[in-house]
Amino acid sequence: MSFRSELKEFLMRGSVVDMAVGIVIGGAFGKIVTSFVNDILMPPLALISNQGQFADLKVVLRQAVMEGAEVVTPAVTWNYGAFIQAIVDFLIIGTAIFLVIKAMNSMKRKKEEAPAPAPAPEPTKEEVLLTEIRDLLKNK
Repeated sequence: MSFRSELKEFLMRGSVVDMAVGIVIGGAFGKIVTSFVNDILMPPLALISNQGQFADLKVVLRQAVMEGAEVVTPAVTWNYGAFIQAIVDFLIIGTAIFLVIKAMNSMKRKKEEAPAPAPAPEPTKEEVLLTEIRDLLKNK
């Protein structure tokens, strides 16, 4: 089997296509969540904390060394605001994925729990006897 045909067979399998679609949708969803956190959720928190942007919250461990207008040594900071923002992003995405998987599992369970069609009832003794009589009459 040639490399090209083997690659084509691999790429056309359903699971690979499903995975690719999931990655693209996941990337777009990640951008939506990031925008929600950065633009909707964090500004009120920054307002409450009397800071500018929440992501800009930091502790300066060492001040920058300046020589005129030029920075000789940049400041060393602990950017806890950006870290908290990343945690909020993660929690929102994790919760959304959990809810989607939970919904998929419940739909799968409903499919599995669907009752099988009831088997045909056993013929009565009278029906069995009539069937035997019919078969005997046909053979005569």
